[in-house]
Amino acid sequence: MPHQLSSRRLFADRSAVLVIDFQEKLVPAIPSGEDAVQFTESLLEAADLLGIPSAATVQYPKGLGGLVAPLDRRFPDAEEKLDFSSAVCRRELDAWIAAGRDQILICGIETHVCVLQTVLDLAEEGLHPLVVAEAVAARGGWEHELAIEQMRSAGVTISSLESVLFQWLGTADHPQFKAISRIVKNL
Repeated sequence: MPHQLSSRRLFADRSAVLVIDFQEKLVPAIPSGEDAVQFTESLLEAADLLGIPSAATVQYPKGLGGLVAPLDRRFPDAEEKLDFSSAVCRRELDAWIAAGRDQILICGIETHVCVLQTVLDLAEEGLHPLVVAEAVAARGGWEHELAIEQMRSAGVTISSLESVLFQWLGTADHPQFKAISRIVKNL
């Protein structure tokens, strides 16, 4: 019997990365906020190597500030929103969908508010959101864990950054294998 690739795996040509609300007034208030930003940067570095598009959103930037460095330089035109769900931000999302990118990897804060509502809305649209566990955070640890469980119960995949990167590669023969392996070693 020939080898079958699972449709549940991640594929670089079907993926996009959505970065949610890593903002100046929010990140410092979250105990693991800086760590989540660093993991997000590693994910974005790998996405760039593999030609995977990314975008970011900001929640009420007049009150919560812009994105933290270095994300502010990467996403100078982050889409602004008042809704908690980033699924209302359609500029990049609609382009991704039109290009067949239905696997939307999610990083951001806070897990139990904007991340949760975004993920549930994307899943309702028939997309396949995947939460990168190390790249989401919340002020309260129990709220973070509860939101992770709620998303998992809704059928959303929660995965580790390393697993995501190696799923994107698919094989050690991939031309970017060494570069991605270097990112993994620095996690």
